[in-house]
Amino acid sequence: MGNVAIILKVMPESPDVDREALKAAIAAAVPVQEIREEPIGFGLVALKAVVVVPDKAGAPDEVEAALQNLEGVGSAEIVESTLV
Repeated sequence: MGNVAIILKVMPESPDVDREALKAAIAAAVPVQEIREEPIGFGLVALKAVVVVPDKAGAPDEVEAALQNLEGVGSAEIVESTLV
């Protein structure tokens, strides 16, 4: 069994959310390889997190759910996945 790399787009609840604190919370919640910032507009910046998980049923959904439950997160969705 291999691994799957997934990219998740994490939208803060508002532009006032501390992005550095949110990045730290994401890194503490899931095995993050990289987090990039993507400006959206009107001061809102999305975070794109690259996470590698085992290739098993439900693993990507568990990561997505873990990120959606973090304080300061408005939404989290998988935008890309690939086998590694």
